[in-house]
Amino acid sequence: MSSKPVCIAQISDLHIKPPGRLAYGRVDTAKALERCITALNAFGPAPDFVVISGDLADTPSVEEYDYLKRLVAPLTLPFAGIPGNHDSRDMMRAAFPQNAYAFPSGALNQKVEIDVLDLLLLDSSVPGKPHGELDAPTLQWLDATLASSTNRPALLFLHHPPFATGISHMDRQNLHNPGELAAIIQRHPRVQRIATGHVHRAALTMFAGRPCTICPAPNHAVDLDLAELREPSFKVEPPAFHLHTWFPGEGFGNLVTHQVPIGEFDGPHPFFGPDGRLL
Repeated sequence: MSSKPVCIAQISDLHIKPPGRLAYGRVDTAKALERCITALNAFGPAPDFVVISGDLADTPSVEEYDYLKRLVAPLTLPFAGIPGNHDSRDMMRAAFPQNAYAFPSGALNQKVEIDVLDLLLLDSSVPGKPHGELDAPTLQWLDATLASSTNRPALLFLHHPPFATGISHMDRQNLHNPGELAAIIQRHPRVQRIATGHVHRAALTMFAGRPCTICPAPNHAVDLDLAELREPSFKVEPPAFHLHTWFPGEGFGNLVTHQVPIGEFDGPHPFFGPDGRLL
């Protein structure tokens, strides 16, 4: 096992439009991504890898992916993305041909080894549909890939959450076959985290006996309307990303997920003065 922590940053739901266009006529998703990349590049210690967990584009179109590539060019960290319901598998494959996709066509699953960690990026997109589903080849690949080791901690990333959040209009389009995913996870104790996106706001629950998170977005958040009082809506809330930090230890070590706000904030200020007393 590694003797040092390993940091995996997760950003999600970029929704890049063509240059000059605003998402929903209101949100400048390109500027939001630029601020996010500035925060990632400045973070210390530098994350070892960045996972983009879906909805990289918005419509989608070739123009959007071309613009996305220009926007992410300043990122100084290695990264890989998986499709969300707003993406096109074929356009993503063409835009990022250097990625080590598991299949020559179809789902854009990837395995990325970062030090002692295995990052398994699962394509839960269903072409032309808003909901998610892991197809049979993806489930078979996941099971076989997890079976290939018994001692390397594994983090699973996919776009659609496999659990209900209480936001009904989003829950209707979450992962539609969570039971099949849960059965695989339960066979492989090395899975330490299931990390998702899609809802544009942070959430945490247990799924198949493991912590399962939703990553916030760098732009806008889905309205937290648990009582169904409003039409499906969004708010422009403080943006953030997730930092999944693995620490060495017994067994599979310890994985902690931090939420990192994007922006400039007052501080840091010391708690103690030169004499060791609280200020």
